[in-house]
Amino acid sequence: MRLRSCRSYGCVAAIFVAAASAQAGSADGFNYSRDTLSFANWTVFTYENGHIVSHKNQFGHHYSRRCFVMTRAVAQFYKFARFEPNAPKLDENELHKRIRAVTRKSPWHDPLPPEKRIVIPGYRNLRELSSADTRLMQRNIGVGWVVYLRPGNVRMFYLHDKNYQVKTQALLEQALARHEFFIAYLSDFPILHINHSVLVYKHSRPRSADGTDHYLVYDPNHPDAPRHLEWLPQKREFSYEKDREFAGGFTRVFQVYGKFLQ
Repeated sequence: MRLRSCRSYGCVAAIFVAAASAQAGSADGFNYSRDTLSFANWTVFTYENGHIVSHKNQFGHHYSRRCFVMTRAVAQFYKFARFEPNAPKLDENELHKRIRAVTRKSPWHDPLPPEKRIVIPGYRNLRELSSADTRLMQRNIGVGWVVYLRPGNVRMFYLHDKNYQVKTQALLEQALARHEFFIAYLSDFPILHINHSVLVYKHSRPRSADGTDHYLVYDPNHPDAPRHLEWLPQKREFSYEKDREFAGGFTRVFQVYGKFLQ
């Protein structure tokens, strides 16, 4: 009788571990207040209603041009790191190595199973780590200027066809259906009211009667809460939420970090 119980508990444990492993790699388990960076990517200039009002950042912050780096890092930590809050914290040098090890992994690769992930001891999650060791995180998740050399950037110069946006929206839907992230490059070139990267992680609500799709995104400029991206099928274009830096409305979307050289 006891042997049967042990076997039963073993089956339950195996199912639990399998479910936990699946959840660990699925974007369905993404929690904004837990799995994002606590600090912001600051704009180079000062904006009001989408217009530059000063060429000096009045807030005195210099961590800017890192939106691509930050969206990539959020995906990398979610897919390749494991936090162990009850374990002793590492010294700064070793923590530096662990952060670098996570952010050197290609973000388009499949999530690692829990036992193969890079362990970050002493912290509950990415939000806590980036709050407690902000400067260390900023120094080790990547530099901003490199993203200007990304091969995929050239698309913004010539892929203005709305049919391309229809295909992009289909790719976004497919990624979410596979329970994956979709990292988006937002651009309205040549107007340049927006030149930004966000991470799309779920629908905010069901599709509207007119076919509009509604998405929640992690925006590095706004660490406190998710923001909203919409697909407007009648216009065959995307629309992004208004804020101080962007007047809101039309933007093109290009997928980034979905594959090599993208």
